[in-house]
Amino acid sequence: MPTNDSELQIQAQIILEAIAFMPFEQCQPLSREFATIPARPGIYAIRHKTDGLLYIGKTKSLRGRFSGGHKAFLWAWLDKYSDEDVRIAVQPISHWTNPGLLLELEAIILRATEPPYNVQIPPER
Repeated sequence: MPTNDSELQIQAQIILEAIAFMPFEQCQPLSREFATIPARPGIYAIRHKTDGLLYIGKTKSLRGRFSGGHKAFLWAWLDKYSDEDVRIAVQPISHWTNPGLLLELEAIILRATEPPYNVQIPPER
């Protein structure tokens, strides 16, 4: 777990690279159950095949976050994206000891990427 701002920045960069540059074919396709997504805390990205990152989020349960639906899917549908061109990249967080950690990591990643479906990007503290 990161212990200072520098380590937090490094951890955020590692997560960002994992979710942004994972080959699209290796990202999780949309489904009803999302059974292949782990039920663990983590950071996730809704990605489009050619338009890249659409939405970035954090959750205490990656699978649970999607099994109940997600607003980014509705927005992608309204933007007339094909469901075959939208996938989910996930990065589980292995050391879940600090609930604020996901929030801090998400904020750093959002400021670096500014995905179009994230309504509000947190200011730097």
